[in-house]
Amino acid sequence: MRRINVRIAAGVGALALVAAGTAGCGGRQDGAATDNAANKVTCEVAGNTRVGIATGNATGVYYVVGNALAGQLSSATGGKLSGTAAETGASVQNVEQLVAGQYDVAFSLFDTAVNAVQGKGSFTAPQPVEALARIYDNYTQVVVRADSGITSVADMKGKKISTGSPKSGTEVIANRLLQAAGLDPAKDIQAQRLDLAKTVEGVKDGSVDGFFWSGGVPTGGVTDLFTTAGDKVKFIDVTPLLPKMTELNPAYQAGTIRADAYRTAADTPTIVVPNVLLVRKNLDANVACAITRTVFDKRDALAQANPAAKGIDLANARKIDPVPLHRGAAKALSDLGAS
Repeated sequence: MRRINVRIAAGVGALALVAAGTAGCGGRQDGAATDNAANKVTCEVAGNTRVGIATGNATGVYYVVGNALAGQLSSATGGKLSGTAAETGASVQNVEQLVAGQYDVAFSLFDTAVNAVQGKGSFTAPQPVEALARIYDNYTQVVVRADSGITSVADMKGKKISTGSPKSGTEVIANRLLQAAGLDPAKDIQAQRLDLAKTVEGVKDGSVDGFFWSGGVPTGGVTDLFTTAGDKVKFIDVTPLLPKMTELNPAYQAGTIRADAYRTAADTPTIVVPNVLLVRKNLDANVACAITRTVFDKRDALAQANPAAKGIDLANARKIDPVPLHRGAAKALSDLGAS
């Protein structure tokens, strides 16, 4: 079996890490992951090809949707293409590992993807990545203990705040929001750089006063917190900081976390960022095409895994400028009728 490392940066745990390591060692001996621009894109995957998919935290939506996508690849391609998903720190780490050749497909926040292709933010030079498509949106979910005294990001000064996993898109957004509120993330808060599962436990036991999370709605870990803690936790509105955030990156948009998402008393205004699926520029175009077609053909199945995937829409698939679209994905989207 030919093997392509495509990790959907998310949390798969020890077994996924072992699988990823195996793919990393032996996955490129036949050059299956390298595209030949002279070849016509047919979307037909030759032979048995295995891809790894990079997601994010195990209790986040990237991980859930990434595993669902991995499970759909085989049936969508007649068994020619299969996949596994694995846990990672998410966006920034995903791009770094993608470029390093450890994985071939990665979930990423759009602001991180833009920084990657422009060589800004967490990246010192432009990265050789392209997109398969824009998918669903991530919602900035800022949650605090009701007894913390926090009603705005500025109120987080001196508090124990989880800014997300190191090198995650959540951490990027958290630090930018803190700076927009006039705080220094390194000095003005007691930063807890925790994944979502540890963050939720910290809020429950009082060792964390609040946290930032960027993910689809609903996110399992956040659902668990509001279900078990009830009115002991609450969302805060970060939209007053949106003008400063859009100065940093136009990817940031206004959005709303509906009350029925987590059974809260009211809707919460927030900041929304689209998600994209990224690949290296040299990923085999037919593999890229097959994966892209699966994302849209199997959208309903992905939405059964998490409702956030209902946001996958052909009308938005190409809205990724300035991130380049991979030529294999372009073929798939054209065949599917995306304009």
